[in-house]
Amino acid sequence: MNLHDAKTHLSRYVEQALVRLVPVDETPRKRELGFLQGAAVLDCELKADFQKDIEAMFG
Repeated sequence: MNLHDAKTHLSRYVEQALVRLVPVDETPRKRELGFLQGAAVLDCELKADFQKDIEAMFG
């Protein structure tokens, strides 16, 4: 199927597929900051753990 065919026969394809077209809800969801606060603990010393890699990249 090409774009022209899809545009020309869209209503037929919708009927065959039993598709229901509905408007998209464009209301943005409220973002909740900090929802994972305290859920994970990183137990590492990044600079120490990756010292060899850092030195290899930056000298």
